[in-house]
Amino acid sequence: MTQARNRAISDPVHLIERALRSDRSAQEQLYRQYSRAMLRVALRITGSEAEAEDVLQEAFVRAFRSLHRFRGDATFGAWLKRIVVNTAINYTKRRRLDCITLDQARTDIAEEEPAPACHPDAIRKVRAAMERLPDGYRQVLHLYLVEGYDHQEIGTILHISEATSKSQFCRARRKLREMLEHETPIGYPGGMGWS
Repeated sequence: MTQARNRAISDPVHLIERALRSDRSAQEQLYRQYSRAMLRVALRITGSEAEAEDVLQEAFVRAFRSLHRFRGDATFGAWLKRIVVNTAINYTKRRRLDCITLDQARTDIAEEEPAPACHPDAIRKVRAAMERLPDGYRQVLHLYLVEGYDHQEIGTILHISEATSKSQFCRARRKLREMLEHETPIGYPGGMGWS
């Protein structure tokens, strides 16, 4: 196969056009191309690998069903990520409504590779503390710090006001700081540096 032919096959626009015509191989290629990154997004929101996999499947089904709505205003990855985030948030809301306790929901937490500039123990402690936050706090904190959404966007995604998003973020950050200060090991003067 030529290099141009390979590019055409993996090009999202070409794949989307084929997927719109219910081409299963194009759908599979889109899934393979984006599933790993989208699984990480879902995992950070749900806190459970099994739930993240469920969210991923549901999000891709939704994406393929609404593919005709993709206008190309943003990249396909950004469009798909929004679907994954919304699906994950709805999933955690349903979980809360089904009265599943937070401890039961946090069973299969997967460790990700740490960022090279940070101490691995510090990253592990922050992630573990974030997982212990209530769902609302964790979701706002994750959407703001990790996904890069602003408070207005978070409000839209979570169906809350921008002010509520800001308030939840401040409370989540304060709670996280308190949790981390209680776990500060010797050799980390000043704690984790949260201000």
